[in-house]
Amino acid sequence: MPDLAHSPPGAPPQILLKQVVKRFGKTQVIDHLDLSIPQGQKVALIGPSGSGKSTVLRLIKGLESYQQGSIEVAGSPVPGLRSGWRWPWSKKPPVVHRVGMVFQQFNLFPHLTVQENITEAPLRVLKLTQEEAEERAYEYLGLVGLVHKAAAYPGQLSGGQQQRVAIARALAMRPQVMLFDEVTSALDPELVGEVLAVIRSIAHAQRTTLLLVTHEMNFAEEIADRVLFMEAGKILADGSAQEILVDPDNERTRRFLNRVERR
Repeated sequence: MPDLAHSPPGAPPQILLKQVVKRFGKTQVIDHLDLSIPQGQKVALIGPSGSGKSTVLRLIKGLESYQQGSIEVAGSPVPGLRSGWRWPWSKKPPVVHRVGMVFQQFNLFPHLTVQENITEAPLRVLKLTQEEAEERAYEYLGLVGLVHKAAAYPGQLSGGQQQRVAIARALAMRPQVMLFDEVTSALDPELVGEVLAVIRSIAHAQRTTLLLVTHEMNFAEEIADRVLFMEAGKILADGSAQEILVDPDNERTRRFLNRVERR
C-alpha cells in the first residue's frame, strides 16, 4: 500500500471526496467517487481519455459544479458551484486559493510580462506588497530556471518555458495542494523533459500535496507514492507505483498499460 509517512497518525486528509457525483447535462462523468489523500502525498491519476481524471482536478480546484457528495481541502469544504456560474476573483472562498493548478494549456496573460503573470494573484488575492510579490516571483522563477526571462512576454517563450512559468505562477500562491493536468500534452516531445524536471524537483523538495494527471508512465512510476487508475468516473485500482504500474492485478489496468507507450 502507499507510503503515508508524510501525514502524522490521525491527521485529517488533505484532500477528501465523499460520494461525489458530477454530471454534464444527462451524462454522468464522476460516479459516486470516494478519494482520500493525506498531506504531502504524491499521487498520479491515470486512465483512458474521458474517464473523468481532469474533471476530478477541476472539482477539487472549485472550477466545476458537482451535484452530489462533498469535497474538502485541508478540512474546509469546496462548495459546488451553481451550474454555468464561476467564482468572481474577489469572492472565491479561501479554500480555493489553497489549491494551485497547472493546465494542459499555459493560460498565461499574453499582455503581461513573465514577472507580472506571477505577481498578479499574490497582489490581488493575497494582498502582498509589490516588493513581496516580486520577491516571491523571483524565488519561483529561480526554481523553474527562468529568472532571466522575467521581463519577457509569453509570446517570446517556447512552450516548455511557458509551462514552467505557469508552474511558478501556481507556486507563488504557496498552495497546500498542487494539481497538474496533463501539463506536457501540448508540448513538442523535445520540451517535455524540461517541464517534468521541474515537477520532479517540486515532488522531491516540497511537502506540498501533489495530484498529477499524466500519460507519462515512467515519470509517474518515478515520483508517485501512489497511483490511481480511473475509468468511467470511478477509481478501479489504487496502490503503489509498483502495484499499479509494474505488476497490476486489475485486468482493465493491464490492458490500458499495454496500450500506453512508455518513454
